[in-house]
Amino acid sequence: MHPILIRNNVKILGEGSQVLLFAHGLGCAQNAWKYITDAFLEDYRVVLFDHVGAGDSDLSQYDQQKYATLEGYACDIIEIIQALDLKNIIFIGHSVSSMIGMIAALQVPEVFKKLVFIGPSPRYLNDGNYIGGFNAEDIENIFTHIAHDYVAWGKQLATEAMANSDKPELFDFLQECFEAVDPSVALAFAMATFKADYRDKLKKLEVPSLTLQCKNDAIVPLSVGEFIYKNTPDNFLVVMKATGHFPHISAPDETIREIKDFIEATGLKSTSDHPYAQGNFSHP
Repeated sequence: MHPILIRNNVKILGEGSQVLLFAHGLGCAQNAWKYITDAFLEDYRVVLFDHVGAGDSDLSQYDQQKYATLEGYACDIIEIIQALDLKNIIFIGHSVSSMIGMIAALQVPEVFKKLVFIGPSPRYLNDGNYIGGFNAEDIENIFTHIAHDYVAWGKQLATEAMANSDKPELFDFLQECFEAVDPSVALAFAMATFKADYRDKLKKLEVPSLTLQCKNDAIVPLSVGEFIYKNTPDNFLVVMKATGHFPHISAPDETIREIKDFIEATGLKSTSDHPYAQGNFSHP
């Protein structure tokens, strides 16, 4: 097996020719997609992987300098694509991996067909009229909490970010995901995430993209989804009925439906009768 595929614990599933590349967010691994991937296996070729430091990736390949920024993670995605000789990819990223996918698509746009962003944010820190959801003190408290008691931080985040109190089993699953990540790696990934600012990159994206934004997301406010929609060419924003930051876990059916509607659409803005045709975004 190619060393890149070992490094990122790459798994390939499904029967179709169209490639879907799923990228998990901070504190998770590829198993976070388990609630939705079965719905795609009959018609698509599904590629899953773990960011280095997460899941069953090769921790010996972790490079503190490389992964100090999101560009390091984007580099890995490009290397996975090259190792598998993938073309015409539909990329599906959750949270910070949405921007990681965007970075990759800016570098090699020719291999990407569409991008799906689930709970994305180009900047988490508030800045003037831009409301990212966190002030500087909030973010420093996150870093301190992770450094001093990562397990407690993971439990708190699982509670706040899942936002589905009627489904306690989802809290347990998410907390287990967090606890499986090396705390030092989680802290470095959090620092790369919360210090990032990719707002100026949005306008350069050439690949059509979908932003799936949940209501009552404790990590990413609705204003961020609207900012991405307004500042990104060929971006389409759907505000889901789902709540929280993990709709692929808490609301898999709705997430599957929205992804399929977007990736199966042809023509996009040129097809006037399609819900994505006019660049519309919906508020259920």
